[in-house]
Amino acid sequence: IGTTAGRPGADRQWHVLGPGAWGTVKSLSVPERWRQPFASTEAVRIRMSVQRREGTGPEIALRSALHALGLRYRLHRAPLPSLRRKADIVFSRQRVAVFVDGCFWHGCPDHGRRRHDVNGWYWPDEIDRNRRRDEDTDLVMASSGWLPLRFWEHELAGDGALIVARQVKAILEERRPARPV
Repeated sequence: IGTTAGRPGADRQWHVLGPGAWGTVKSLSVPERWRQPFASTEAVRIRMSVQRREGTGPEIALRSALHALGLRYRLHRAPLPSLRRKADIVFSRQRVAVFVDGCFWHGCPDHGRRRHDVNGWYWPDEIDRNRRRDEDTDLVMASSGWLPLRFWEHELAGDGALIVARQVKAILEERRPARPV
C-alpha cells in the first residue's frame, strides 16, 4: 500500500497487486491524471508489457538501409545534453537526429486511432502529450543547430526504408562540415 504523497488528494491510498501486476485504485475520487491505464484482457496486458521502445521492426529496417548505403551512426542517444529525450538514430558530426515515430503512440493522421474503446479517458491525452513533446523536441533541437527528421513507422514498410535512407543520405551530404585544408 502506498500514498500519492505530494499530489492533490495525498490522503488517498492505492494498492499494488504484486510484482509485475497492474495496480488498482481503491478510491474512484483520485484525479484521473494520476491513474494508469489498465489492460482489458490478460493478452493485452502481456502485449503491452513486451512492447519495444528501441529496436522496433521499422527502426531496424531503416538502420539496415542506412548501413547498406555506407552511413554510420549512433543509436538511442540524446543529441543535446540538456534534452532528456533520445533520438533513434544520431549523426553527431552533421547534427542530424532521426526519429521513427509509432503510428499509435504519436498520433499518426493515417493510422492513429481517433476513438479508444478501452481507457478512452487516458489515451487521447497521452497521445496529445507525446505530440506536444515531439514538437517541443523539434523546436529545441532546431534552435540548437540540429536537424530533427521524423518518419512514421508505416513510411518504412517495404521499400520505404531504402527511400527514407536515401533522403537522409542526401541531407547528410548537404550538411557535411567543411574539411580543413
